[in-house]
Amino acid sequence: MLKGWHMSYYRHHVFFCTNLRDDGRECCAARDAAGARAYVKGRVKELGLAGAGGVRINNAGCLDRCSEGPVIVVYPDETWYTYVDQEDLDEIIERHLVAGEPVERLRI
Repeated sequence: MLKGWHMSYYRHHVFFCTNLRDDGRECCAARDAAGARAYVKGRVKELGLAGAGGVRINNAGCLDRCSEGPVIVVYPDETWYTYVDQEDLDEIIERHLVAGEPVERLRI
C-alpha cells in the first residue's frame, strides 16, 4: 500500500441533496429528496449492503445543482445523478451500488 493512501471506508458513499431554499428558487427538498433518501437507505439495508465496506447513505446540504435535481452524488466514483421516481432509484441501487455500473441515462 502506498504511504498516505487509504482504502475508502465505504465502497460507495451516496449523498442526497436535501437542501431547502426559502427564496423561491428550485431545491431538492421541494421534490421530496428526504423521502427518496429514506427509501434508498431502507433498500440498501434490506439488501445487506449497508455499513463498513459497503454503502453509506447520507444527507447533504446544497450541492449547488438543484436546477438539475433532485440530485445525488456517489463517491468515490464522483458520479452525479438526477432521478424522477422510485424506479430510477431502484436502477441506481441495482446497477451502480450493487453491480458497479453507472446508470448513464440518469447522469448529470
